[in-house]
Amino acid sequence: MLKLIGKHKKEYGLGIMGAVVSAVLYIFLRYVIAPIIKLIWVGKIEGIENIPARGPVIIASNHGSYLDFICFWAIAPRSVQYLAAEVFYKSKFWRPIMIATGQIKVERDNQDKTKVLEQAHYILRNEGMLGIFPEGTRTRTGELGKAYTGVVKFALEAKAPIVPVGMIGAYRAWPPHKKLPRLRKVHIKIDKPIYHHDHYDKEHTEDILRWLTDDLMAVIAGLIGQEYKHHNKYLADSKEQKEKIIEGRIIKKKHEDQKISKN
Repeated sequence: MLKLIGKHKKEYGLGIMGAVVSAVLYIFLRYVIAPIIKLIWVGKIEGIENIPARGPVIIASNHGSYLDFICFWAIAPRSVQYLAAEVFYKSKFWRPIMIATGQIKVERDNQDKTKVLEQAHYILRNEGMLGIFPEGTRTRTGELGKAYTGVVKFALEAKAPIVPVGMIGAYRAWPPHKKLPRLRKVHIKIDKPIYHHDHYDKEHTEDILRWLTDDLMAVIAGLIGQEYKHHNKYLADSKEQKEKIIEGRIIKKKHEDQKISKN
């Protein structure tokens, strides 16, 4: 408990009383609320063993709902800290939760992201687990949006693996236009870590960053049974990239066939 209080005081810039309250809230969330979340919203979990037990890790998943963060945080075997929109910190309900769990505030309208980058790199330097939604915001249609290349930049700079995660059913359980979630299960699929050893300690063009990002999104698309429609057309001319796109389409077809057979 003392170690947890010290961590909250040092890393989150809280006073002694604030650190104590934050640490107590964290314990309550981890050992009381997380099991309730798993009981109500978490369905099948596949590939939890693919999350490295130690070392810097980046979790990258599709983003269809607030439940993406909530459900993964509840089942994660290690503490995970996400890049979180400033809207959470304006809420009297969410703000203490964000602080207690160490999420990183991102002010989307602020062009200066220096503090955000420093916090994210601090987590990875200290062998923590950083959560990023490559699409940047929740989908409004249920389909994958175009991903930013930031997730790959973090991975290359920190020499950290990216673990692709597919969240299935979160959009239907709590779509962006609904104030409250429905009682529906979220299926979580976790793929093997992606390492970019060949790209460490090198300068990278935007084309390379886009290539690696599209490759990541093709994996996530395959996990959730969708097609990633935002591939750079020039880069997608390669045989390897086309195979990734085709694989995503095949998995999507199998997913749709399974839904039809159940009905």
